[in-house]
Amino acid sequence: MNDSLAAKVRSVIAGHFGIDANRLTEEARFRDLGADWLDRLELMIVIEDQVPGVAIVDVVADQIDTIGDLMRAIGSLDNNRAAGAMRGELTSHDDASLSK
Repeated sequence: MNDSLAAKVRSVIAGHFGIDANRLTEEARFRDLGADWLDRLELMIVIEDQVPGVAIVDVVADQIDTIGDLMRAIGSLDNNRAAGAMRGELTSHDDASLSK
């Protein structure tokens, strides 16, 4: 995950829970931040609304217990998007070279 995406996600989390972003270590558990399952669900919706291109499926959301879990899940989405873009570029490039 790139630094600007990580900073944006941390900012959204801190704002949602009304805490200092410096408290958001990788090991910080949502329950230790006072979040129950509904709070985590609301946070996922807020992140999806405020961070373009992020969509966290329910199965993954249910497995997120720490800030690190969330960051890795979003990082995985970001990596998958980058890989898809690269494949798209290669496909477009290959198609263009075939038409010559």
